[in-house]
Amino acid sequence: MITLICYDRCTTCRKAQKWLDAHGIKYKVRPIKEENPTAKELSAWIKKSGKGARKFFNTSGILYRQQGLSARVKEMPEEEMIGLLATDGMLVKRPILVTGKTVLVGFNEAEWEKSVSEPGRSV
Repeated sequence: MITLICYDRCTTCRKAQKWLDAHGIKYKVRPIKEENPTAKELSAWIKKSGKGARKFFNTSGILYRQQGLSARVKEMPEEEMIGLLATDGMLVKRPILVTGKTVLVGFNEAEWEKSVSEPGRSV
């Protein structure tokens, strides 16, 4: 089953949901604010995504800016980043699409098209 981790007030998340619906892709919604990803989940998702932990930060978020994380994250070990991300879902970039074989972070239509809607897709 595909899971879309999102925030209902996020316009990018709404675009992602519309895209999934338009492509007839079934998915389960998991609200990131109410069901914050755990460190264990984040570690697995980061590995599956092929991107580093820094790519999982919501760099345009209020919490990220309030905590002055742009400078701190550059020097932070990955384990510490994962621990920090696990403290509050609003620090995590969204949407996150978790499929059987891959994890997509953020909504990039071309990337989603390639990974999710191709015949023989990796879901």
